[in-house]
Amino acid sequence: MDTQYYDDIIIGGGKAGKTLAPALVANGRKTALVERSLNMIGGSCPNIACIPSKTIVASAEVAHMVRNSAAYGIKTAPPTVDMTAVIQRKRSVVHSLRPINFNNLHTALEDNLIIGTARFVAPKTIEVATDEGTTRYLTAERLFINTGTQPLIPSVPGLKEAGFLTSKSIMELEQLPEHLMVLGSGYIGLEFAQMFRRFGSRVTVIGQSEQILSQHDPDIAIAVQRLLERDGVEFLLKAKVLKADRSGNATELQIQIAEQNITLQGSHLLVAVGRAPTTDALNLVAAGVATDERGFIPVNDRLETNVPNIWALGDINGGPQYTHVALDDYRIVKANLMDGGNRSTQDRLVPSCLFIDPELAHVGLTETEAQQQGYAIRVAKLDASGIMRAVTQSQTDGLMKAIVDTETGRILGCSLFCHEAGEVISTVQMVMQAQMPYTVLRDAVLTHPTMTEGLNMLFSKV
Repeated sequence: MDTQYYDDIIIGGGKAGKTLAPALVANGRKTALVERSLNMIGGSCPNIACIPSKTIVASAEVAHMVRNSAAYGIKTAPPTVDMTAVIQRKRSVVHSLRPINFNNLHTALEDNLIIGTARFVAPKTIEVATDEGTTRYLTAERLFINTGTQPLIPSVPGLKEAGFLTSKSIMELEQLPEHLMVLGSGYIGLEFAQMFRRFGSRVTVIGQSEQILSQHDPDIAIAVQRLLERDGVEFLLKAKVLKADRSGNATELQIQIAEQNITLQGSHLLVAVGRAPTTDALNLVAAGVATDERGFIPVNDRLETNVPNIWALGDINGGPQYTHVALDDYRIVKANLMDGGNRSTQDRLVPSCLFIDPELAHVGLTETEAQQQGYAIRVAKLDASGIMRAVTQSQTDGLMKAIVDTETGRILGCSLFCHEAGEVISTVQMVMQAQMPYTVLRDAVLTHPTMTEGLNMLFSKV
């Protein structure tokens, strides 16, 4: 067996892996990166997740704006949605990014950027079935696993035979669904639900929990649901799908809600119940790398697996599944291995954003979590209609909510369900990271009129 020797091997070219590889090379390390597909260099985010989906979200927002332009004093004909053009715009954005990611890696790695599927055959040795039809064996002192996740498909009788869409395949639809059924009431499901409702589809969201967005406080989840219902999205909650079938041109679901069984028919079904780790083909047993009951790779706060000199970065380690977290995973590894630092995941603040319109952004603890952890808290709320920038934009839906520690005056958490929330949350996050009291935002001189100015008013209510 002809084996090639490296200092470092990275399996998977997602955000953490693609950023780490050039840094290792610059540090004098002989490094190989193995990515299963040329079209997946850069990972899910720029190819099949964040960037393409938000590109389509932007098209849906334009359709909504045109449809409601009379509210701004602009009269125009109702919009006609050309899904082929929408998808082509998405493809154009994705295709513009691929050469950038490829060139960055190829410049650093040259022939050590390997396209193929990797599997462990020994503790520090992998076998790569390349896209050229050859087999290569690589071994290294250190290995970094960055293989990401894939759509989780539930065990519903008849689902495979009935056919379904995932978050990837739905973004290739060039014809608008007549009735889109969305299985799942989390971030992915709700983004696509509003998106396709605004394009003109009938949309029904089927959720197993009592509320949508189960990780958020009930008042926030209810506000989001009411807004989506006003858009025309229908909800079936506390629902269990018993069976799926295909009848003619329709997908048919047998659903149990409480003691009642109903039948729901739709032209298309999107399965968006979560993500599963891409570990099945890695043969981690050969490396001795442990996985949890879901298949994710547990790591310590320095992202080390149970095997010395093997790290797991990004979604695969079971942490928050965000690109910005994968980037921070890279920072932790770089600091500890190259910069003489001692960085970890402890106490890192991870913001999130649900890209519906208006956006829902969050950082820190929810009210429920703060109470469960025993904090004495004060809660402040502000309707978005009280923010003058929201009024000028006719974007008055939603609310701001902050959780403050009574003893220290520090902000424990914040949920912003309002226009430009994804941008405004960063201001709150910076104050939290600096461990400054809420009064910094209450008393700051902030530009008028902006959405960030709403933080003055929100924290005045503490």
